[in-house]
Amino acid sequence: MDIPEIDVPTAAARLTAGDALFLDVRDPASFSAAHVPGAVLGTDENIEEFVEDTPKDKPIVVYCYHGNNSRGGTAFLLQKGFTDVCSMSGGFEAWRGQFPEERG
Repeated sequence: MDIPEIDVPTAAARLTAGDALFLDVRDPASFSAAHVPGAVLGTDENIEEFVEDTPKDKPIVVYCYHGNNSRGGTAFLLQKGFTDVCSMSGGFEAWRGQFPEERG
């Protein structure tokens, strides 16, 4: 499966435009410490609820620590019928590199 990816500047533009939901697939402690503003946490415990409650055509940007696990999360959502999902290349570490002052 070809996993769609976007870079941090493109993700930031989508955040500013408000046209995508950001899904953080890191652990809860990391999410609590800092995350992309407005992001929601997706864990093994709540992902099925997220899938059920989120419109399948909602644009979603998935991110993790370095951009590896988010590729799996993106594939999972695509397999669940979501149509506009991408992984953020470089993950939250790349985001923090460009926006070090943001804490979420």
